[in-house]
Amino acid sequence: MLVHLALSGLLLLQEEGQAYIGWDPRLIVKQMSAVALVVVAILLLMSIWSIGIMIDRAITYSAARKQSRIFVQQVAGALRDGKLDEAISIAERNKKSHIAKVVATGLSEFQSASSQVSDAELIEASKRGLDRAVAIVHAEMKRMLSGLATIGSTAPFVGLFGTVVGIINAFKGIATQKATGLSAVAGGIAEALITTALGLFVAVPAVWAFNYFTNKVEAFDVEMDNSSMELVNYFVTRRSASKK
Repeated sequence: MLVHLALSGLLLLQEEGQAYIGWDPRLIVKQMSAVALVVVAILLLMSIWSIGIMIDRAITYSAARKQSRIFVQQVAGALRDGKLDEAISIAERNKKSHIAKVVATGLSEFQSASSQVSDAELIEASKRGLDRAVAIVHAEMKRMLSGLATIGSTAPFVGLFGTVVGIINAFKGIATQKATGLSAVAGGIAEALITTALGLFVAVPAVWAFNYFTNKVEAFDVEMDNSSMELVNYFVTRRSASKK
């Protein structure tokens, strides 16, 4: 359909002896209708928004990964020596680490538990605290990703709306069969192609980034779950040792 419109428009322009200037951005902008310009502006805003989310999440996840490596190395010795206060202090120095946040919550729960509490009650209380911490950190890590999903799913339809508007303008130009109509043909075809391409240009990176960052969050969830189980085992072992 678009190819047929393009050929029809170019043939009409040749019959009138007018030169068609191809992809001159200034000429194209002048030929675009107000609706098409609004569509382009919306798509550009969506692109800027998605890029901002990508940068924010990339920095957040990189810091979480880096500080988690440092935290795991430092906290292992403190836990081995039974220095829970030092372990909590190490966690507080690595606040961007997802593992540190979970471990700090678990250690705080363990320390606040009374020595009169049974092992089963202690384990259950620790698990509840760790589960809450994992859920909170998961929500923090997943924050803003819904924006990428929204952009990735809606940008093509915004571009499609601009495409429909451009095709309508092109049909109007063909119907008039005049110089102004011929200009509308070229402008309508340009609107249709530009808005379609721009919609895909915005959507595809957003979808890729959403899938990539979602996999990152899932990997963080696995690490937090493993840390929670190891910490519970540590609590059981430490509680048993304290009774001997």
